[in-house]
Amino acid sequence: MFDSRHIKTFHEVVRTGSYSAAARALGYTQPAITQQMKALEREVGTPLFTRAGRGLRLTEAGETLSRHAAAILDTMTTAQQQMNALTRLHTGRVRVCAFPSANATLIPEAMARLAAGHPGVRVELSEDEPPESLHRLVRGECDLTLAFTYPGLHEDVPEEVEEIPLLEDQLLVLLPTRHPLTRRRAVNLADLAGERWIAGCLRCRVNFLHECAEQGFAPDIAFTTDDNLVVQSLVAEGLGIAMMPGLVLNFLRHEKVTGRALAPASKRQVSAYVLREHLRIPATALVLDELRTVAANKIGC
Repeated sequence: MFDSRHIKTFHEVVRTGSYSAAARALGYTQPAITQQMKALEREVGTPLFTRAGRGLRLTEAGETLSRHAAAILDTMTTAQQQMNALTRLHTGRVRVCAFPSANATLIPEAMARLAAGHPGVRVELSEDEPPESLHRLVRGECDLTLAFTYPGLHEDVPEEVEEIPLLEDQLLVLLPTRHPLTRRRAVNLADLAGERWIAGCLRCRVNFLHECAEQGFAPDIAFTTDDNLVVQSLVAEGLGIAMMPGLVLNFLRHEKVTGRALAPASKRQVSAYVLREHLRIPATALVLDELRTVAANKIGC
């Protein structure tokens, strides 16, 4: 391994033609230049210069190193510039994985804010539901994950992962607009025991069954789909009702459906997850800050 200072000094000696000229150019004493060149020759294991009168002449090894020295220094300069850009948030890449309704609400606003203030920071977006999104984080397939959990349902968070709560997302019951219960401001879940239901993703379905059981009934699930638009379309046609997060209705609402709060109130926790060591990476920390800002302005936070 070469000492970068020695390579820089060697390059200057070759450029100027003498130790004394290199010393003046670099602001060193001539003995300091001599010592550095002796140290470099020990590193390469062979002489780099021979005396030619009062001047210096490169040995074959010196000629070889000279051909590479400029490229080495250029590469180091480029690397330093890129590292400076990363630490000063001029550039960087953050891979984000989020569930669909977060990708449609929190992510676009946060990324728009990020692009306005730090256009060099690149966000690569993918989509997955928890718990698979958390597994992808641990496997190194993304740098930051947005996921949701429900009260009473245990979430195994690996020790190396940090959870950053963003907002509480209120759950609503989705009814056809002509349903008689739309006249209420809130609907008791127990009053819906006789309804046909449309269930969503696995994690939402587990929570839904858990809440119905606490109210003393097992729901009649007529349809199951992860697609929020399909859920609303089925409800609009009177084929069933559904429990849906308020975050979804912030960006997608069928004209023939109505959302009503549940009584007792039901919420899910939306959080960001990141490997603890990645919290020190400036670009990742910046994305988290923007997500916090956007989440704070959402209903239910």
